[in-house]
Amino acid sequence: MIRITLKPGREKSLLHRHPWIFSGAIARLDGAPAAGETVEVRAQDGRFLAWAAYSPQSQIRARAWSFDEHENIDDDFFRRRLENALTQREGLVEASTGVRLVHGESDGLPGLVVDRYGPVLVLQALSAGVEARKQTLAQQLMALTGAVGVYERSDVDVRQLEGLPPVTGLLAGTLPPGPLTIDEYGLRMHVDVAAGQKTGFYLDQRENRHRIGRLAAARDVLNCFCFTGGFSLAALQGGARSVLSVDSSAEALQLAEANLALNPLPAERASFVEADVFKYLRLLRDQGKSFDLIILDPPKFAPTAQHVQSAARAYKDINLLGLKLLRPGGLLATFTCSGGMSAELFQKIIAGAAVDARCDARIVERFTAAPDHPVSLAFPEGDYLKGLLVRKG
Repeated sequence: MIRITLKPGREKSLLHRHPWIFSGAIARLDGAPAAGETVEVRAQDGRFLAWAAYSPQSQIRARAWSFDEHENIDDDFFRRRLENALTQREGLVEASTGVRLVHGESDGLPGLVVDRYGPVLVLQALSAGVEARKQTLAQQLMALTGAVGVYERSDVDVRQLEGLPPVTGLLAGTLPPGPLTIDEYGLRMHVDVAAGQKTGFYLDQRENRHRIGRLAAARDVLNCFCFTGGFSLAALQGGARSVLSVDSSAEALQLAEANLALNPLPAERASFVEADVFKYLRLLRDQGKSFDLIILDPPKFAPTAQHVQSAARAYKDINLLGLKLLRPGGLLATFTCSGGMSAELFQKIIAGAAVDARCDARIVERFTAAPDHPVSLAFPEGDYLKGLLVRKG
């Protein structure tokens, strides 16, 4: 039997069903498991704790598949977990053909992310356990969903911590010809599954885009870090007077303009600028520009707790500038997708930005990820996306 035995007192998190086992918690390893192989995890007193996938190079040395001693970790186990994830999303997302089908630890499948874009699934294998089973998982997903193909986007930095190289490409089936397009609340948008951010699109912001779009009526809108224009299109759909979209990626802006062309929206109200957002916000300030609604949805500044201090400065900088550019009574929709940034710290940063901007501001709404991105109560680390809607004055 391949077995991990924990140090005394280190079983508490597993008893609370948190799925991660760190290397420092391990007293002894019996056997020589390969990367991704299933191991038995027991407490120092011999109590069974979990079946877990072993990861020899990661500080997270194992990730629990199941806390049931009598469960077999075989193909049927993974099919049941996938079926459960799909069942839990039935009727949950009715306004989009882009849906997250599997959300890692929160669906009992640590390290597996699966997004659906119409007939195509995009899979990310973020752990050694998923890496070892991704071909089987891809075939099971196609059988369960009727998808024509599964494309792999395992090209994220976290794989380096697992000792895994970046991998992209078709994993199973085929891809339909031509660009891939999804519908979201009446908007059509291209998705680049091969080169786009994350799995090709930010599905976690779906409900927030729709909500902010409804707030944009008759407002001058500034959308920073606009990527492929999701918030911009929603604002135009909601009746914005003007929408200025800024991003440092020329490719993203080209796709944003292509997305605009897909929809019957007033293109004359939209403008796109390729620029460093930090520098451009200062330029707008120096030019005396102002807006009624500003959206700040930056990339991940703090992927881990070690990056929080430097990230806090960056978040404060852009929010300070955003508040200065906001007209009295205007709205700031500000987000962080940094897992290392707590909601409490993020709010504190925004409060500090308001003090430095010398303005009165109040939170009128809070944002989180879309409902197809659930957060297990046993795994609070899954609550990565936080947002605030702040009214100035």
